[in-house]
Amino acid sequence: MSSRDEKLKILGHRTLIIILVNLLAFFFIVARLYYLQIFEADKYRTMSDENRISTRFLVPPRGTIYDRNGVVIAKNEQEFQALLLAEQTPDVSQTLQKFKNIIKLSGDEENKIDAELKKHRHFIPIKLKGNLPWDEVSKIMLNAPDLPGIEINEGLSRRYPYADLYAHVLGYVGPVAEQDKKDSPIYMVPGFKIGKSGLEKSLDYKLQGHGGTVKLEVNAFGRVMKEIERNAGSIGDSVQISIDTRLQQAAYQAFGENSGAAVVLDVHSGEILALVSTPSFDPNLFTNGISYKNWNELLNNERKPLVNKAVSGQYSPGSTFKIVVALAALEAGVIDANTRYYCAGAMEISGSRFHCWRHAGHGPQNVVEALKNSCDIFFYETALRVGIDKIHNMALRLGLGQPLDVGLDNQKNGLIPSQQWKKTVKDAVWTKGDSANAGIGQGYVLITPLHLATMLARVVNGGYAITPTLLKTTPQTAQKAKFLNIPQRYIEIVKQGMFEVVNAPGGTAARAKFNYNGAKMGGKTGTTQVRRISMKERKSGIIRDENLPWRLRNHALFIGFTPIDEPRYAVAVVVEHGSSGSGVAAPIASQILQKALELDIR
Repeated sequence: MSSRDEKLKILGHRTLIIILVNLLAFFFIVARLYYLQIFEADKYRTMSDENRISTRFLVPPRGTIYDRNGVVIAKNEQEFQALLLAEQTPDVSQTLQKFKNIIKLSGDEENKIDAELKKHRHFIPIKLKGNLPWDEVSKIMLNAPDLPGIEINEGLSRRYPYADLYAHVLGYVGPVAEQDKKDSPIYMVPGFKIGKSGLEKSLDYKLQGHGGTVKLEVNAFGRVMKEIERNAGSIGDSVQISIDTRLQQAAYQAFGENSGAAVVLDVHSGEILALVSTPSFDPNLFTNGISYKNWNELLNNERKPLVNKAVSGQYSPGSTFKIVVALAALEAGVIDANTRYYCAGAMEISGSRFHCWRHAGHGPQNVVEALKNSCDIFFYETALRVGIDKIHNMALRLGLGQPLDVGLDNQKNGLIPSQQWKKTVKDAVWTKGDSANAGIGQGYVLITPLHLATMLARVVNGGYAITPTLLKTTPQTAQKAKFLNIPQRYIEIVKQGMFEVVNAPGGTAARAKFNYNGAKMGGKTGTTQVRRISMKERKSGIIRDENLPWRLRNHALFIGFTPIDEPRYAVAVVVEHGSSGSGVAAPIASQILQKALELDIR
């Protein structure tokens, strides 16, 4: 074979190889295109849409809260806010200055705007001011030609029409903080607010609703070009609570300038008809972020307006606790209706002198008279005979020292001591002096106003263990209270004593009595010391309470119920440093119960 033929043969082989390689590459490209366009078409279509379409979450309207009569006490209101779109103004600083000439901004607001401008791109709206009244909206719209990049946005804001009246019950909502964030994407949406305290917090899961979505077409820079689809989501559930706004207002006003708390219960259903803590605060201040000035004023107020004293305040119950001691002693057979102890004004217990509030003494007293006159000596004697453990057990049955969760923040259980408690906590033996102090509701004993109202309700309803609730009940949701097995004859003895406290001549709360269409009030006064009186002061003369600084004055307490024969309402009132249970707390309770009768709340 010639060299020429050999070269042609080699060239032919190479050409064939090149053709085969090209064909193989062609078939590979075709196969790859087929695979991408047919088998993975959905995947890449989705990726394309994700680059072109931005899905954003919409904040759902929060559920409305009503009182027991359908009165709106927490709602959503139309809110206008001014937004700045920096890319639409040639000079951001100049535009802001013109805006400030029209609408006043605080130092905090200006600092927040500066921070937001540095943090976000210029096509993202920045909030300048929220909760704008209509007259300010009008000013901005009128000056729109001089305010390029500024627009008015309409939304919803949480509002509390009764402000401080319901602050400690409803609480408030606020922006999501870092510690509040959950897995749900809605928590990441700017402007989304959650319950921060009160029922707004404990019922947040119901009130929140379900967020909606909006699909927006965006360009490569993330700028919105148009809206494609909107799903509005669903509004949060409405909630109806047990409180009657009219009674709540009457209870709040009855305190005047006093600091304290009151709780009113329906003694059969356990529904809380009023729950106030004074002084209070305006929860609307918190909705869009409270200022440092307002926060510090609330925080530094010695009367502690931020504390819900009705469920968080723990106080010595004083003589109101004598109801528990009397029932424990009657049930144990230590005393009966005819048992008498002599009150000489003081008695010796283990080498210490224990005084009655009436220095001259009350003379011989039975249990009804001792309740009427609030005789300390009678209850020192009774407590020593019955023993702290039986008192402890009766108190627990009546709800004291037990969890009473009604959905509010920082609820306290109080303290009902026992021999074992002192041994465990104090590493000490229970003494006769401890029993004597507990017998008049002092020493280690602590209660909250909510517990005190619950205790009274369980006594006067015939001995049924109702549980307090802040939600309005229906025949389907009404609780079936357990019977406490306290003999009715003992309850009637104690009720007779409480009747005479208010209605008999010389009763410690006689000045607070009323007769509302035949309905009268029974109750028990209490006055508890917040300081120790030394023997030196007793000898030289005890300083009158009104001459002491406010924080050193006695606490004033009163528990009351009405009507006497068929009780429906029970109230517990604590007036911090109010000096006198009979002179200050009892008249407040009297006003509240008369209002409940007038309203005929059912």
